[in-house]
Amino acid sequence: MAKEKKRGIRFTSYEAPNISPFEKLFEIFQELITHTSGDFDEAIDWLRQLDEEYELTNDDYTIEDFIEDLKSKGYIREEFEDGGGEMGETGEDGEEGDGRSGGKVNITAKLEQMLRKRALDQIFGKIKRSGSGNHKTGKLGRGDEHSGEFREYRFGDALDRISITESLKNAQINHGIGNFSLDEGDLVVEDTEFKAQMSTVLMIDISHSMILYGEDRITPAKKVAMALAELITTRYPKDTLDILVFGNDAWPISIKELPYLKVGPYHTNTVAGLQLAMDMLRRKRNTNKQIFMITDGKPSCLRLPNGDYYKNSVGLDDYIVEKCYNMASQARKLHIPITTFMIAQDPYLMQFIREFTEANRGKAFYTGLKGLGEMIFEDYENNRKRRIK
Repeated sequence: MAKEKKRGIRFTSYEAPNISPFEKLFEIFQELITHTSGDFDEAIDWLRQLDEEYELTNDDYTIEDFIEDLKSKGYIREEFEDGGGEMGETGEDGEEGDGRSGGKVNITAKLEQMLRKRALDQIFGKIKRSGSGNHKTGKLGRGDEHSGEFREYRFGDALDRISITESLKNAQINHGIGNFSLDEGDLVVEDTEFKAQMSTVLMIDISHSMILYGEDRITPAKKVAMALAELITTRYPKDTLDILVFGNDAWPISIKELPYLKVGPYHTNTVAGLQLAMDMLRRKRNTNKQIFMITDGKPSCLRLPNGDYYKNSVGLDDYIVEKCYNMASQARKLHIPITTFMIAQDPYLMQFIREFTEANRGKAFYTGLKGLGEMIFEDYENNRKRRIK
């Protein structure tokens, strides 16, 4: 009598993926260069300290080898002033340079794009389509993006919308294989969703409070901005994204500047940020417009008509708060919803954001830092599926 095969689960020892020394260090380096706002020397110093503690390298592959590989692969470049030489050249004293002397080492556009793609994978790559969906969908009909739903063919449907596979299945079920025929009633069409083009302005608070109390709030915000930029430019090229930062004043920044973004000794001029955001959106031809604002929620500064700054960091200043509410109302009249991602948990600040959101009829997410990227992604997707009026 043959033995019955036993079924069960077999546990084996975990085997780490076989990656090269460069790939292992490069993954850590990308995280460090983001935290140090593109400062190569500081990132390498941190990497050396981690190497001393966790033995990331050995005699066969050192940090100096890693630096040389970064250079040869085009991720960094060394810029010299008058009379400088190349990284690794032999100096007058006969010692070879290690990338820490001579010119200043900067990251290249290639690495900047790599950081954006990495942020996209880290934040948005975790979001998968679920069976039932996580938010409301738009109405089905003729559009430009597949919904995954099928319906019967109707007169006027484009021929390229007919699902050949599903239609043939219907024909086999309805008529059998032996006497195969295909009638109009067998035809199935894959439905689509119309998703309007979207113009988005992302506002990032770079006031000093974004790094106060031992909590780094700017790095997660920076990662979200890089990921959103990569998402829109690659997946939705017809959409537009503008990015601005606001402290005492507000000013636009380019996508390539994101890795270098730092907080400053600034107060929070939310009004200036909203004014600039609305000016940017007025010039856009898309009907759908929106503002995403990442902030710890405490406005503390205004610029007066005479050019002076009015500042008050104690609590919430009634004069400043009222100006914020007025800007929220103006944006509502221009049909520009504001979605605020609040990354602080102070009750009085959350109350201000609630009233601000009510004035705009927008939305607010009290996210903290965890899950910030996922929330922005899902809200962006949801807004593209409906026409904002």
